[in-house]
Amino acid sequence: MLLQPVILSGGSGTRLWPLSREKHPKQLLSLFNEETMLQATALRVKDFSGALRVSKELIVVCNEEYRFITAEQLRSIGFQEPTLILEPCGRNTAPAVSLAALSALSHEADSVLLIMPADHVIADKAAFQHAITQGLPHAIQGGMVTFGIVPDRPETGYGYIRVGAAIGDTEVLALESFVEKPSLEVAQTYLADGQHVWNSGIFMMRASVWMRAIHALNTDMAQACEAAMRNAKFDCDFVRVHPSAFEACPSDSIDYAVMEKLASHPELGITACVVPLIAGWSDVGAWDAVWQVSSKDAHGNSLRGDVLIEDSRNCLVVSDSRLVACLGLEDVIVVETPDAVLVTNKANTHQIKRIITRLKEDNYQQTDHHRKVYRPWGHYDCVDGGEHFQVKRIVVKPGGSLSMQMHQHRAEHWIVVSGTARVTRGEEVLTLKANQSTYIPLGTKHRLENPDTVDLEVIEVQSGTYLGEDDIVRFGDIYGRVDS
Repeated sequence: MLLQPVILSGGSGTRLWPLSREKHPKQLLSLFNEETMLQATALRVKDFSGALRVSKELIVVCNEEYRFITAEQLRSIGFQEPTLILEPCGRNTAPAVSLAALSALSHEADSVLLIMPADHVIADKAAFQHAITQGLPHAIQGGMVTFGIVPDRPETGYGYIRVGAAIGDTEVLALESFVEKPSLEVAQTYLADGQHVWNSGIFMMRASVWMRAIHALNTDMAQACEAAMRNAKFDCDFVRVHPSAFEACPSDSIDYAVMEKLASHPELGITACVVPLIAGWSDVGAWDAVWQVSSKDAHGNSLRGDVLIEDSRNCLVVSDSRLVACLGLEDVIVVETPDAVLVTNKANTHQIKRIITRLKEDNYQQTDHHRKVYRPWGHYDCVDGGEHFQVKRIVVKPGGSLSMQMHQHRAEHWIVVSGTARVTRGEEVLTLKANQSTYIPLGTKHRLENPDTVDLEVIEVQSGTYLGEDDIVRFGDIYGRVDS
């Protein structure tokens, strides 16, 4: 039977602000090495050791806002044709798994789904693959498998699972109950009794078993997801589920919607079990967790980027764009980006949502986008701006093309820094090289393309009464984006 990897990539990860933003969440970031967390999750099941047959195609459930960068990151590590299911709105993990199960059933007789959040760290890939191998027979036989992290400290920020005896002559344990996040005193007893593991949010079951369970335990959810997939539109690699059908779907997690209810519904014949996992796991839920799983110097400091640190201990300092100098700090988090800087102590990192709330109330753009914004054709960086003007650095990848568009409130001046630009300006088509420029008057249809095999870099100077990104009227787009 085929193992079908499914990656859930719909979260926003605002507790890792300012690196993580709502439209560029933590799973798309490279926090620990060159790979992003999404890429590391996908590579975890690539080149699987042993005789296990693993699908070469991924199913990824993600937000429409960052669909292009998700597809690009996966292609860059060898996943050329992933199935990207786009959620028009967030409905938690149970509906996301239902969409993935329906997609898998439409292509394969009945594969085993391996459900993985995109934003977890697992340091020991071999141990993770071994755990999958241990749980796979139970999933093939119609059970639901979850992976429990063996705790190494009394953690109050995670949900727990109470486990029972081993099932047969295996490492797999019976699942007795799910337990909410405990107090410190209760967490200490869980650590001592050896009968509780952390709930990792990683699951494995056959696609048909999941759909049978969701139909029995949450009929409204099953029917809404089936309607959303039945009326989906297919656009390049993207599966656009029907918006109104999915918006009508109840919101619930895998745990609450299915796993916790199985014991009280023996008529379904679906048993749940737990595979203990010791693999250097972290959900990287906040900056203190990033510090915990990062490499450190002799003084316990974890540093990234252009950082100068003196007389400091147990700090995490991240520099994204400039020199950051720290002196005489202890247990402090400093995260610098081109448009925002966070300074806090490690004990307060779980309170960052208070900052996000304030930023939204005051209409700061730093909650949504970085200064550098990714598009299917490349990216742009807003390097300067003021009243009635804005300067962008635009990079168009080889073969990339901006949409044919016009603006109602601004004019643009383009200067080519490097590469070759093909510019459509009204009825004209121009080819520009380095140090050449052109002017796009307000209200003129235009398009910027890169016909070359190397990146095109352009400086764009905008001027006008309104410079927002919603001042774009599209007349044609090779990426299927609709008129804004």
